Amino acid sequence: MGLFSIFSKEKKESLDKGLEKTKTSVFSKLSKAILGKSKIDDEVLDNLEEILITSDVGVETTLRIIERIEARVKRDKYVGTDELNTLLKEEIAALLAENELGEMYGFDFPPKTEPYVIMVVGVNGVGKTTTIGKLAYHYKQAGKSVVLGAADTFRAAAVDQLHIWAQRADVPIVSQQMGSDPASVAFDTLNSAKTKCADVVIIDTAGRLHNKVGLMNELTKIKKVMQKVIPDAPHEILLILDASTGQNAIEQAKQFTAATEVNALCLTKLDGTAKGGVVIGISDQFKVPVKYIGIGEKMQDLQLFNKNEFVDSLFN
Repeated sequence: MGLFSIFSKEKKESLDKGLEKTKTSVFSKLSKAILGKSKIDDEVLDNLEEILITSDVGVETTLRIIERIEARVKRDKYVGTDELNTLLKEEIAALLAENELGEMYGFDFPPKTEPYVIMVVGVNGVGKTTTIGKLAYHYKQAGKSVVLGAADTFRAAAVDQLHIWAQRADVPIVSQQMGSDPASVAFDTLNSAKTKCADVVIIDTAGRLHNKVGLMNELTKIKKVMQKVIPDAPHEILLILDASTGQNAIEQAKQFTAATEVNALCLTKLDGTAKGGVVIGISDQFKVPVKYIGIGEKMQDLQLFNKNEFVDSLFN
């Protein structure tokens, strides 16, 4: 077995373990929904609708999935309940496929003449700083040089935490004193990264959930200042959401996607919740691809999201 195969196996096992609570919850409900039933009928579909909604898939996305399954049942005339898992896997994978990443990079990408800039947004407590540290680690493991920017200058703890993660990942960090202008920190970080010929820059931003106007103004200012150094920065605006908060995560996604041009999502803490269905709902509702999922505390427990692996793990 080659090294890649070993890593793939470890990744799959980690994903299975991370989704265990969601899987157990969904399957126990599905078992009750089809008890005594041999075919998928209106009652089974009604029960399935309730299961998906209570698993935080969301009402709109749930209705889309049910409509797709209804169409399959109508087309095939008779569909046994033993085929329900397969139908769910196929239709959910199809929904997620509509939000492919396109040209967005993973942890490895061709050399660029200027650093690849990631601006990280999200409220306090969702695992934003931890995720930045893990991102830095993974890029470093992929052979990329990384510079962090501590632009969440409203909380001293945020800057201190990011310094700790920078040490763990063994990457340089640019910071200023508490209360400094976040845009100034971003400006200095990008200049430092260009001087160092770094491959990747990751900018932390304030984790306050302010009103949309205040949030938009602050993030817009940071972007404009960064573009003075690198004209097309940021290349990625990554929104971090805590999967365990379920519908609250969807509300946060609404606020941040309205305030700035989020083009990638990271769902954290999937291992500690039975609400993993929120990954499906958020991806479908906001038409923004889920790029990363967090399924544990270790550095390796931040994974690039793969829709097929996710759905297979959830329904196998």
